[in-house]
Amino acid sequence: MGRKGRGIVRTARDGHGTRDARDTRAAGRTARTKEEGPDLPGVWSAYGVLLQHVRKRAGLSQQQLGDAIGYSLEQVASVEQGRRPAKAVFTAAAERVLQAGGVLDVLQDEVDRAKLPRFFRNVALLEAEALSRFSYDPLLVPGLLQTEAYAQALLDAHFPPLDEEVIEQRVAARLARQALLSRKSPRTVFVFVVEEDALRRAVGSKAVVREQLERLLACSRMRNVELQVMPTARGAHSGLNGPMVLLESRDRRRHVYVDAQGVVTVRSDDDEVSEFWLRYGMLRTQALSTEESCRLIERMAGEL
Repeated sequence: MGRKGRGIVRTARDGHGTRDARDTRAAGRTARTKEEGPDLPGVWSAYGVLLQHVRKRAGLSQQQLGDAIGYSLEQVASVEQGRRPAKAVFTAAAERVLQAGGVLDVLQDEVDRAKLPRFFRNVALLEAEALSRFSYDPLLVPGLLQTEAYAQALLDAHFPPLDEEVIEQRVAARLARQALLSRKSPRTVFVFVVEEDALRRAVGSKAVVREQLERLLACSRMRNVELQVMPTARGAHSGLNGPMVLLESRDRRRHVYVDAQGVVTVRSDDDEVSEFWLRYGMLRTQALSTEESCRLIERMAGEL
């Protein structure tokens, strides 16, 4: 609570103090602040402090900034107080209006990463630095390939139920991660092996599933993406122990992580990692080729 209070008191020291204090009080009437605890990421607060600084330097109140970028007073105040993460569109608009020179944009990746579940944040850092990423997904479409509607349907089904704001943040973070697919420097190579049953699972409506299958086909046409389907008819194969993700970093270090029920295990021991890479190589020989996989996905989409 002290951090939020300081943000209000400081405004009284400059020419915009009266307006900022009035703005913040008005925002507080619609969003009563409560003790948030230690779970709010520090980068959200750092971004908020920086936003407040460049806003005041530009001579704008919170209300004026909100009006200029199409956001409410409450939303601007929440971002400045570190209670709400800024979306990329918010940052782009604020950069333009405030002529911030990129100081807000440089924090956006960290802001987005902090929206991810705490257990996954360190993995996301490894993922962001990877030159190659190979994965096997037996139950669901991998997050890097999910549509917004598919991700929303999955998070809506979470139990215990998640708050709407948390769902919104996690969907946004999942979509933001997908920028890795089209990143050019360094370009990351992706290989996805996905079980046929995972693609047939009715996550959301038929329209949601059809859109998701079309998204897979679009991604498979990217030069740095390989998508293979493990057919149900294959029966027993080398991946049935569960999902896995293999990463190779820029300095050629290899890691493997396994995510099960929100518990992430990361391994970098050479002997352990080598076994996973051998197993994954066998998986690729047992799955359909990329061409066969695309034809199967096209047929599945046509059946919906």
